[in-house]
Amino acid sequence: MRFLLLIISVLILCFSTASFAAEKEILIGLIPEENIFRQMDRYKPLSEYLTSRLGMKTRFTILSRYGDIIDRFITRNLDGAFFGAFTSVLAIEKLGVEPVVRPLNPDGTSSAEGYIFVRRDSNIKDIKDMKGKTIAFVDRATATGYIFALAYFKEHGIKNPLGYFREYYFTGSHDSALLSVLDGKADIGVAKNKIIKERFKKDPVMEQEILIIARSTALPDVTLCLSKKLDRSLKERIKDILLNMDKDPEGRKVLERLGALRFVAASKEDFSIVYNLLKKADIEIKTYKYR
Repeated sequence: MRFLLLIISVLILCFSTASFAAEKEILIGLIPEENIFRQMDRYKPLSEYLTSRLGMKTRFTILSRYGDIIDRFITRNLDGAFFGAFTSVLAIEKLGVEPVVRPLNPDGTSSAEGYIFVRRDSNIKDIKDMKGKTIAFVDRATATGYIFALAYFKEHGIKNPLGYFREYYFTGSHDSALLSVLDGKADIGVAKNKIIKERFKKDPVMEQEILIIARSTALPDVTLCLSKKLDRSLKERIKDILLNMDKDPEGRKVLERLGALRFVAASKEDFSIVYNLLKKADIEIKTYKYR
């Protein structure tokens, strides 16, 4: 009788554990770099790949704004997020996340640059011509779409960059900043080179209409950072799966959809250049209003 009760207890425990594993979900946030439908189409195969390899449902969720990703990380109890260069630093400082991997771009880099650009027919050739114009940024929480530009203007003697322009506004995504300039809604735009180059590739005529005025130094591209609360062994499994995707035929198909050659390891030290950029822009990360 005791043996039977023991068997029943073990079966109940196993069933409960299996049920818990089935219910457990990995939830990862995405910053809104581009049109959200296009972005989700790129990342959906990756969530399915991770789900199949982890044996645990992995779901991605796109947040409405760059600045939201810090607050939503807490309120939605995210397990990780693909952060940009600046939001990675914010998350490291405020959330204690751990940078794990980032995609290697088709050109062999894992970095991104910020561009300041205008229409070729705008008669804007340099920073002096920008005075009193309208400029479109991406978001206060972007390095390539905002902070780099602040640092650039200050390095060129403009103490109050935002006051230098007649008007400024935030578009929410990099491709929207580009379209704002092309459509004549803004005289100047600031955005990430990768998104701009992707749009140029799809529409070569667009490239003929845009003039790049300035480029930032190379900054860490989108990086997967995982929560400090996530189990260490699970973190290592996720990292190992992503780092070895390019060795798997199915994984290579997923990487192609994502627009990457493979994933490479990331660390906190990669972001020292972002900390330097913040100093040039006179931004104190502990008090900065990123929303």
